[in-house]
Amino acid sequence: MMLKGKVAVVTGGSRGIGYATVEAFLKEGAAVVLCASREETACGAVTKLKETYPEAVVEGIWPKLSDYGEVEKAFAQTAAKYGSLDILVNNAGMSDSTPFLDYTEETFEKVMDLNVKSVYNCSRAACAHMKKQGRGVILNTSSMVSIYGQPSGMAYPTSKFAVNGITLSLARELGPFGIRVNAVAPGIIGTDMMKAVPKEVIEPLVAQIPLRRIGQPEDIANAFVFLASDMASYITGVVLSVDGLAKV
Repeated sequence: MMLKGKVAVVTGGSRGIGYATVEAFLKEGAAVVLCASREETACGAVTKLKETYPEAVVEGIWPKLSDYGEVEKAFAQTAAKYGSLDILVNNAGMSDSTPFLDYTEETFEKVMDLNVKSVYNCSRAACAHMKKQGRGVILNTSSMVSIYGQPSGMAYPTSKFAVNGITLSLARELGPFGIRVNAVAPGIIGTDMMKAVPKEVIEPLVAQIPLRRIGQPEDIANAFVFLASDMASYITGVVLSVDGLAKV
């Protein structure tokens, strides 16, 4: 098992890419604490996982990720309970497609709070424990739009470009303490949100992807497993595109 004996925290872990990542980490032997926005959502995901993996060590927490105090407390409790905090996956986030001139300050700040501030808060809280351990892995969910932009909803690619900057900068700063920092930039992924998109919209997008399919949450989860494992021990500061070479 690639992650046996490791303790991981995965934000946005109750559905989509986050849930697939939690599941993949459990299969590889990690103990996983998944973060969700609400208690019932976190507990529901944990119940489902325990039904499938009765021997797995998994629990849910629901701190407000934009509140550093709540995050710090939750992560400290996790490290105290399990003896370490080895892996953090900053996956919680929201997309947006608001036209530029329709943005309000509140809308822009909402995207930034979840997509950027939460990455800062969680990374800072986790780093305190990882630095003491002399090791750790921080993984961030970026997006293909951080590279190519998108025609509407500029706050989302802006936030993911910021995630790339956090990734590269922390990789340089935290490397001397044995902490690796990388990101995965998904392309078009078959999450629940994408499944609701009409077929006539999806087909032209798929036609432009050389692999001729959209990705699945498991494709991203597998990338996270590799980057979290010792097999990637000399990889840091990378924003790994997992997009089927999607240039759409």
